[in-house]
Amino acid sequence: MNKLLKFCLSLVGIVLGLFVVTFTVYFFNLDMKLTSAVAPLLQKWYDHMEHNQYL
Repeated sequence: MNKLLKFCLSLVGIVLGLFVVTFTVYFFNLDMKLTSAVAPLLQKWYDHMEHNQYL
């Protein structure tokens, strides 16, 4: 019974930790801040690719 209780408490702790992380990302809009930081690098890489002009 002791192992089951430890497992349940660990599972609750992991779920609570994941919730805190995702809530922090949502609250501070960190996903869009990361996207805006990476976008110029991706645009530079995309501009140097060879493109097929014929659709």
